[in-house]
Amino acid sequence: MLAYGELVAFDRMAEDARLAPDLARRAALSEMAGAEIVNYGRVAARLADAGVDPSVAMEPFVAPLDEYHEQTHPNDWLEALTKAYVGRGITDDFVREIASRLGPSDEALVLELLHDSRYVRYAADEIRAALAADPSVGNRLSMWARRLVGEGLRQAQRVGVERDKITELLVDATGELSGVAELFARLTSAHTTRMVDLGLNT
Repeated sequence: MLAYGELVAFDRMAEDARLAPDLARRAALSEMAGAEIVNYGRVAARLADAGVDPSVAMEPFVAPLDEYHEQTHPNDWLEALTKAYVGRGITDDFVREIASRLGPSDEALVLELLHDSRYVRYAADEIRAALAADPSVGNRLSMWARRLVGEGLRQAQRVGVERDKITELLVDATGELSGVAELFARLTSAHTTRMVDLGLNT
């Protein structure tokens, strides 16, 4: 799941970079995309080391992750930045949750996939500058962020239903599925904090 998530994030982010209003901004988002493909390579290599064909392992996650990106195609530069900011935030929160449930070596690798904070800061600074220049864009971006989160959680629930091994990772210490609901609540709460910090409505 993580491998395909990184691969498709590279594809879509590189495409979204073309929405940039100038070459400097296009380069910045392209650098973010480059970080995703590096992460993909590391996860794919770990799968191969474990005797698993990365292409086969990723296949069950192609449909839900592709559908997420199809349903959240940005229309302009600010939407592309918001998607990068929101997507990276939720992905990193989820990765931290997953890492704590893996063996030590895999936990270390997964935690190393957390995104470089300078890219997150770049997206946040660009969005804040746009809000300062034109506060009216705030409502549109707030609605867009809610759509991103809603679609992301919908596809996450879909994966959990279809893949028992994912669900097993997310149950709480007592083995109850209440752990999944609590996880989604934590992800949503962290997202809300980021939106407030950004200056957008939740």
